[in-house]
Amino acid sequence: MRQQRGSVILIVLWTSIVLTALVTVMAARVQLSARTAIHNQEEVYHAAAVAEAMHFAEMELMLEQMRPPLDEVPLTDDLGNVRLPAYRFNGKPLSLHYPAGEDMVVRIYDHAGKINLNRLEDRRMLLLLQHWLGPEADPRQADELLAAWRDWRDVDGFASPNGADSDYYEALEVPYTPRNFLELETVEDLRLIRGFDELLKGVNLEAAFTVYGTTETVNLNLATREAMRLLPGLNEPLIDEILTYRETRDFNSRNDVGAIVPLENFVELSNWIGNLTSSYFSVYAYPRASTARLQDSAPSDEPLATLQAPQESVQESYMEILQIRNLGYRPAVHQVNPHALLPETTAPSSLRE
Repeated sequence: MRQQRGSVILIVLWTSIVLTALVTVMAARVQLSARTAIHNQEEVYHAAAVAEAMHFAEMELMLEQMRPPLDEVPLTDDLGNVRLPAYRFNGKPLSLHYPAGEDMVVRIYDHAGKINLNRLEDRRMLLLLQHWLGPEADPRQADELLAAWRDWRDVDGFASPNGADSDYYEALEVPYTPRNFLELETVEDLRLIRGFDELLKGVNLEAAFTVYGTTETVNLNLATREAMRLLPGLNEPLIDEILTYRETRDFNSRNDVGAIVPLENFVELSNWIGNLTSSYFSVYAYPRASTARLQDSAPSDEPLATLQAPQESVQESYMEILQIRNLGYRPAVHQVNPHALLPETTAPSSLRE
């Protein structure tokens, strides 16, 4: 009798354990399914909001090609000079004519603010390399990089002295064929050229360079910080001064630039800059980081006013490279990157203080 009671108790205990385990597993699955549904819902909303913002950004670029309304009051600086509306496409968060959602940020970068790799002559590439390497570098390093750059873009498939071509690249552990064509297809091609990946380690190439358009110079009204770091004659303090200046005024002439850049630096910089705009734009759209999330991540005794600006906490964004052709057609899409690294958007140090 005792054995039967003991057996019954064991069966009941095991049954309870099994049922408890089943209920736990089922509850976990239900919770996982609920979380998955919520995340899917958030992703669908996010994708729709980004798509809407991109459409409004396209409209903004097309409106720029139209004549302004007769009753529109032009924006002027403190000296009464009219500011060019096209210069607002320099990466600042935009207030669009057709506003995107309140939680969305749109930034547009005119490619006239980047260094055009496909319009870069060998002589100018050498100057850029020497500037980036610094005065203490071995001059032979710049010469070898230039030789590899030439070989990548020529059509013969044979290496020049100190260069690298088919034999070098096809002998690598992961072999590939050099482009052997005058124009690069993407800016990332630059990393495939011998020595350039190490040279430009940590550089956001999409922010510094372009392969689109025919512009040979860089417009300082539109230039990215990454592009200006590569330009001979510029350094971080001067870049900060340029970014600070263009917050309130336009660079309308070389004299405006010369008022900021010392003569010795300006001599180096002069041939790199111009006032052209382009028809190619990198458009970024992403959800604004909420102040609530920033507050939650900060120490409890830190006031919200001291927290990092919301847009600066976002590092990746959906991005498209668009070409504006004419008003009869939507912009042509040349490149799409759902996880593009945002160009550096920190304010000049003089503005942060």
